[in-house]
Amino acid sequence: MLIALGIEFDGSGWGGWQFQGHDPHTVQEALQKALSRVADHPVTLIAAGRTDAGVHASGMVAHFETSSQRPLRAWVQGTNSYLPDTIAVLWAQEVDSDFHARFRALARRYRYIIYNHPQRSALWRRQVTWHYAPLNVDFMREGAQHLLGEHDFTSFRAVGCQAKHPIREVQHLEIWQQGRLIILDIQANGFLHHMVRNIAGVLMRVGEGRESAAWVAEVLQARDRTQAAVTAPPWGLYFVDVLYPERFVLPRLPLGPHFIAR
Repeated sequence: MLIALGIEFDGSGWGGWQFQGHDPHTVQEALQKALSRVADHPVTLIAAGRTDAGVHASGMVAHFETSSQRPLRAWVQGTNSYLPDTIAVLWAQEVDSDFHARFRALARRYRYIIYNHPQRSALWRRQVTWHYAPLNVDFMREGAQHLLGEHDFTSFRAVGCQAKHPIREVQHLEIWQQGRLIILDIQANGFLHHMVRNIAGVLMRVGEGRESAAWVAEVLQARDRTQAAVTAPPWGLYFVDVLYPERFVLPRLPLGPHFIAR
């Protein structure tokens, strides 16, 4: 049978999601070890997306195959009992045999959180990205409009990105301010490597007034990574949601992270 899981994690102490031979300290490896103890057999976990070192998740979805019969609460509570306190399984659900956490996903959603204040925060050291220069949210919103829709996002992909093509559709990109926090909320049918962090870097430059909102369109049309701003840090990035066909009926939780009120 196939079991789908909802997962959240603080990625600041991990080498990203995906298990790699040279860096076993990954979220995937920790979860697989915990699930294998509950299942009493080796478990391979497949996630909806990959996250870099330092990136967090409040709504990651993954699945695994098992021959073990366990109550759903055992997959949640039992697995959590073997996990470090920076990773938690939120829910478990049996799914149809044709479910696939990655390939059945229709869209993915991220939030990038900026702490905009002259002084850094000691309490949110790895939960948000600190930007000391004042940011104009209206300027950032105006620039973000150029990214909506289907485009070639070559200018916003990492040099080492392994995606077969750079065409992606940004379905939603909203920016709002909550006290000292500025939140970028973006949904697309798929993301390139570092795409959200590169978008955040470009929009912060616009927010500072160093570039105009029209510059975002120029960067996009250039299809050249060297024309964009620096890649924003990973700390403020959260994988918050995945959309699947309605027939799978997966649990829907409030969008995170929890300290965002909206």
